[in-house]
Amino acid sequence: MAVLEIRTAWTYPLCGITSAGSGERTVMTVGRVLHRAGLRGAQLQWFSLGSVGFSIALWLRAKTVDQDERGNAERRAVFVGLWPSMFWLIGDSMRREEKGRRS
Repeated sequence: MAVLEIRTAWTYPLCGITSAGSGERTVMTVGRVLHRAGLRGAQLQWFSLGSVGFSIALWLRAKTVDQDERGNAERRAVFVGLWPSMFWLIGDSMRREEKGRRS
């Protein structure tokens, strides 16, 4: 898991960081930032499933376009097909963090 250490004297309201001028260390992960922005792990896992459907829809659409445009349309479908694993893993790490905070 990648950890980002932020040491600054400015305020980032989205991250909940007020000041690190007193020598305190604030560690923020992608999951924490998204959680504070209002997203939940289950939502990202639904986005993952939705992007699978979106990728299949783009791929089916690529079969209906002209031969000149087909390559670009297929590449677009493959690009969107890379999203599900990213959304699922970020959502899974957020759900684990949410369970850890409840305990």
